[in-house]
Amino acid sequence: MTLSNRNAVFKAGMLISSVFFIMGVVVSPQVLPVYAGMDELAELRPEGFLSGFLAGFGDANLQAVHFAVLALSLFSLVAVSSIYFFFEKTQSPEILFVAFFALSFAPESLRLVLPLGQVHELPSLYSISAFRTVMFGRYFGLFSLFAASVYAASQQMQQQQLNAIMLILAASLFAALGLPMDSQVWDSSLSLLNGQSAMATILEAGISVITLASFFIAARQRNSGEFIFVGAGAVLAVLGRMAAIRSDTWLALLPAVVLLAVGTWLICNRLHKVYLWL
Repeated sequence: MTLSNRNAVFKAGMLISSVFFIMGVVVSPQVLPVYAGMDELAELRPEGFLSGFLAGFGDANLQAVHFAVLALSLFSLVAVSSIYFFFEKTQSPEILFVAFFALSFAPESLRLVLPLGQVHELPSLYSISAFRTVMFGRYFGLFSLFAASVYAASQQMQQQQLNAIMLILAASLFAALGLPMDSQVWDSSLSLLNGQSAMATILEAGISVITLASFFIAARQRNSGEFIFVGAGAVLAVLGRMAAIRSDTWLALLPAVVLLAVGTWLICNRLHKVYLWL
């Protein structure tokens, strides 16, 4: 992929993330008042490896979830914009997939369809469609970060970007559409529960471990200490991602977003140093 084409993708990502963030801001005045009544309905806490730890930060608060959603959409916009600014003239096969990882948080604002449905009595099709889009984004982001690690560890794949993108899109769409969902059952992170949550958690953990290992393998194969820092950034970004999308308390929100932001910054900063003079 040429620099001009890749930069066009970055611009499209900036537009997409802007739309999702603006959507979240626009509906906020309508949905914020309904959280008081919805708190009693959110009997379940988010599932996953970090759920028990995050639950220790206090009782669930749907207003905290609301601002977590907005923070993730804003993070997506700022991260993709920063990547475009700093890599506009720098070729790096990994950075395209890092940008996709950042972009994947933009659809999180669609979780606000659940409280919006309480205001306007929306059909269940809206909430199911919205959350399938959220899940598509989550899988797309995870697979994209995995692809970035594979590109870092194997320079022979650097001419296969388009094929990799199509494969990631197909796998993410297949995974999101294949999840059985119940529009009437949701947890305190404003996420619909699905019938394969345990399998999805295991898949997420497995891909995360392979991704992190691939970045550290890249440091050894390419004899570059910078990739050690890229791997460390990936560790922070993955932990931040897992916590941020499951955060349902005020105390858990800030460290989750900070981990995600610092990890993503470290990945981009070190990749820029690797490719700046190439």
